[in-house]
Amino acid sequence: MKFNKAWIDELVPTSLSAEELAAQITMAGLEVDGIEPVAGTFNGVVIGEVVECAQHPDADKLRVTKVNVGEAELLDIVCGAPNCRQGLRVAVATVGAVLPGDFEIKKAKLRGMPSHGMLCSFSELGIGSDHSGIIELPADAPIGTDLREYLSLNDSCIEVDLTANRADCLGMLGLAREIAVLNRCELKEPEIKTVNAALTDTYPINVQAPADCPRYLGRVLRGLNVKADTPLWMQERLRRCGLRSIDPIVDVTNYVLLELGQPMHAFDLAKLQGAIQVRRATAGEKLTLLDQTEVSLRDDTLIIADDRGPIAMAGIFGGADTGVDAETTTDIMLECAFFQPLSITGRARAYGLRTDSSHRFERGVDSKVQYKAMERATALLLDICGGSCGPVIDQTAAEALPAVKTVSLRREKLTRLVGMAFDDAEVTDILTRLGLVVTATEAGWQATVPSWRFDIAIEEDLVEEIARIFGYDNIPNIAPEAHLTMSEHKEAEQPLKRLRDLLVDRGFQEAITYSFVDPKVLSLLEPSADPIVLPNPIASDMSAMRVSLLPGLLGAVVYNQNRQQPRVRLFESGLRFIRDANAENGIRQEEMLAGVITGNAADENWTIPSRAVDFFDLKGDVEALLELTANADAYRFVRCEHPALHPGQSAAIEFNGKSVGYIGVIHPSLEKKLGLKSKAIVFELELAAILQRNIPLFAEVSKFPGNRRDLAIVVDQAISADDILRLARKVGGNQVVGINLFDTYQGAGVPDGKKSLAFSMILQNVERTLEDKEIAETMEQVVEALRVEFNATLRD
Repeated sequence: MKFNKAWIDELVPTSLSAEELAAQITMAGLEVDGIEPVAGTFNGVVIGEVVECAQHPDADKLRVTKVNVGEAELLDIVCGAPNCRQGLRVAVATVGAVLPGDFEIKKAKLRGMPSHGMLCSFSELGIGSDHSGIIELPADAPIGTDLREYLSLNDSCIEVDLTANRADCLGMLGLAREIAVLNRCELKEPEIKTVNAALTDTYPINVQAPADCPRYLGRVLRGLNVKADTPLWMQERLRRCGLRSIDPIVDVTNYVLLELGQPMHAFDLAKLQGAIQVRRATAGEKLTLLDQTEVSLRDDTLIIADDRGPIAMAGIFGGADTGVDAETTTDIMLECAFFQPLSITGRARAYGLRTDSSHRFERGVDSKVQYKAMERATALLLDICGGSCGPVIDQTAAEALPAVKTVSLRREKLTRLVGMAFDDAEVTDILTRLGLVVTATEAGWQATVPSWRFDIAIEEDLVEEIARIFGYDNIPNIAPEAHLTMSEHKEAEQPLKRLRDLLVDRGFQEAITYSFVDPKVLSLLEPSADPIVLPNPIASDMSAMRVSLLPGLLGAVVYNQNRQQPRVRLFESGLRFIRDANAENGIRQEEMLAGVITGNAADENWTIPSRAVDFFDLKGDVEALLELTANADAYRFVRCEHPALHPGQSAAIEFNGKSVGYIGVIHPSLEKKLGLKSKAIVFELELAAILQRNIPLFAEVSKFPGNRRDLAIVVDQAISADDILRLARKVGGNQVVGINLFDTYQGAGVPDGKKSLAFSMILQNVERTLEDKEIAETMEQVVEALRVEFNATLRD
């Protein structure tokens, strides 16, 4: 919103400079983007009258003039403007005048003719961009008067960046009302009188969508002279607010828009056919807009139509077929309506449009200002263009208009939110000055909200208004009291950040994917799952709540592979959603940690042989996660069958005998269906199973020597090496302080269906040196236990 200070000063006189005013309203929440003068810096420019105007004898495009500037002698001035003519009142830069850019006017000769001054255009004075001709001033402009004084050019334009809730300040009256409250000044509203109808002419109006358009006013005006000149004072006010003058009818509607914040529109009465209808469009209806753009209307668009079809997009843009023509229009139908904000919101953007009208309607317009706007526009049009008017045609659905809102404010709530106590009288005064009708209650106040403050709806809105008008900078600075207490910290709880940091250190990157997934992809990975399907999804491929994090991660892998990223290592922590009749709302939410790797095991390097990732690469990463719990022995990798994983290359992850996740290679038959370009290995774990860790306990390092014994046994191929090691550790008891599998072998010397496992055992005692006999007995016990449990034999 752009406004000029001189106009504001007429409505609410203050002694503030433009800079002081800008600072004040910025602190009140109306942020000022910039201040600029309304004209360039110049002096010595006065009002003159062209007394004589003749063709230059040696130049076709120049004219020789004599100009009266109120001095004893007429000034000889050569001018090249095409609109220069006898009797015209003009802006004259006299000799010695300095124009913008430090351009000084001197006596000169142009093509041999003396020129003692310059007739100026708007652009030459930095007033506007029009340089097509010299300034044409009203015939009653006083000769000899300084132009800056006559046009009030010692003025400033202030641009305010309004938030969406302060649409009441999208008009000069709203801004003036705000400034009057801040300065405790009297607001001088423009005097708007009812214009008596000289005609009985009306026009039929049928509002078919009263919920969208609760109020629609119309008025017939006849005998208008659209070729009349818009008064210079109005042109200047429009220009200083960022609008250009077009013709009197458009200028008047724009002026009322700026003054009262109420958009209006005028139809050429002769071009209307049948009754005006306010209705929703039928999908596919066509409308040619005033800028000659044709749009195909959607059925959610509110339109103004006649018997032929759409003639305007309600509250957004007028149609070309019924637009006012400066050459032929003499009679108009003037429209002034209140449209519900939700009926306009987003519609202009949907058509690639943005207008001053839609900007105001979608934020909200005062529902009681339409009568004032109609009378104001009528009076201005009749004054400028002549003619006569009929009565106001009123189509109002009172039940659909915004209801009067009453909001209660508690004294305790005000004190708590602002941080200071207010006098009751001061609160009442602030709210009253804002236009609210205030009633004191035992707990605080009750306020009835005026029609123009449609942003005030709840108690907190009143608190904000009081703090804003009181002045945020007047609220005392009170340092908060902080009572320091030690935060509760359980060392046994594993922070999620520690897990994430470990994976990042091992070359993973964290991903965040949607909780909504494609049910088709989910059925491939979890065919037995019963996902929760959304009734109103944002897209068909995002219609099911995930029961696993893998659909999103695999989608991210495909996205990266399609962008020439062959080596991808991703992980994600998040929620999965499981149906559970015993859970709240029938949905159990579980925190999960999942990861995926694909491509080469390492980036290309001359010291490392190139190979593709395999099951054991990711298993090592998962084991590193489990090691953080300091309880790795409680976890086991158990062979399993999973519908999405390669048989023989997948395992369930168990914690104390309970399955808490799985790891494996994506089944080859699913790679193409999922869009994968290479083998992918995945894991998924319940976070709750790894968020607890054993607290480290001090243990003395044994000062007695350890003894290593190697053991090679032959067992059935199906027996897990992990089972062998666990049994050996159990049988060895406290004497076995370390055990490690260092070789597996199948081939010559080992029967078919068998495998050789070689592992080392470190035996040690913290209290004494173990004797060879004790060591031998322990090893014999281990061998015997392995024979009994697994039918293991020592390898020859």
